[in-house]
Amino acid sequence: MSFTKLIDENVKLVSDFGAKPISELSELPDFYPFKKGLVYSHRNFDKFYEALKSGQKCAIVSGFNASGTMHLGHKGVFDINLFFQKKYKVPVFIPISDDESYVSGKVDSQESALKNSVRLAREILAYGFDSKRTYITIDQVYTNIYNLAIKLSKKITLSEIRSTYGYPMEENPGLFFYPAVQSAHVLFPIENFGFDYVLVPIGPDEDSHLRICRDVASRFGYEKPSVIHATFMPGIDGEKMSKSRNNTINFTDNEKIIRKKVNKAFSGGAVSVEEHRKHGGYPTRDIACFYLDKYFLDDEQSKDLFAQYKKGTVLSGDVKKMLADKLVNMINSFQENYGRIKQKDFYRCVLRNKESEGFREAVEEVFSTS
Repeated sequence: MSFTKLIDENVKLVSDFGAKPISELSELPDFYPFKKGLVYSHRNFDKFYEALKSGQKCAIVSGFNASGTMHLGHKGVFDINLFFQKKYKVPVFIPISDDESYVSGKVDSQESALKNSVRLAREILAYGFDSKRTYITIDQVYTNIYNLAIKLSKKITLSEIRSTYGYPMEENPGLFFYPAVQSAHVLFPIENFGFDYVLVPIGPDEDSHLRICRDVASRFGYEKPSVIHATFMPGIDGEKMSKSRNNTINFTDNEKIIRKKVNKAFSGGAVSVEEHRKHGGYPTRDIACFYLDKYFLDDEQSKDLFAQYKKGTVLSGDVKKMLADKLVNMINSFQENYGRIKQKDFYRCVLRNKESEGFREAVEEVFSTS
């Protein structure tokens, strides 16, 4: 089993769409996603980083879809956002795309999208974001975002959208308009708050949004947003993480579920304990080793673990227990934080220009549960 196929889309961004390998930059933040290969490529990250260090006004935009929940695959990007927020006091803007979730059919109603958005906002704060430096937009609630989207839409053509996304003419018009809304999310800190530079950390499958947004930005005289592309993380089965495959570790999972999932994770061990102790295993094929290396261990710890695994002194079950213990501690802490987030924290960071129908009710419902 090899995880290299999961970076095919990252490679295509460099070979086919003009992104640059992050490894070519001479200076990167001293932080694990950049050191562990969790960031593959970029668009003008060097320009953003230089502006940030020189004291110019910089912000991060990091969106979330209202149809899901936080899971282990989000950790790298969210930790990058927190790194810049804590080290450089960078404001983080988090649009939760409840409108896209609805028009694309990912949720069955606008009411569901709104409730999911409120829950996600609470999860974001529970992860450790500073409510005084975090700005969350839920489009049903902060409808002002559509004013900027209307402005930007005038310089986006239908042919651009169709060639980028391949939508047939039979598709609903909400999807055709959403690239303008997505661009509004990204350029909002520049337009409404006067920031000079914006960084957008994304997965490679989201780059099409940013290609349109960067083109639109230049047409209106904005600084093009900088982009970093996270690498795709494998699910516990070694395949691409997907809600439909149920191969994620969710931040809502309890200890029993976490340990059960980890125990089923794809292994690089031998067919039996005896064979493993005799011949060793393949840590580069082992999901537990992969997660431990990328998320929890420093380089020396990873090197030592991999060496012991290859020699057979550490078994697949050992690394699974090690990973499960770390995940349980991390997720238990997150869930405790979730219970401590108050409505006042939520209202401090969620932008709103009107109380949309059902908004107060959705907040009351989400915060009535621990």
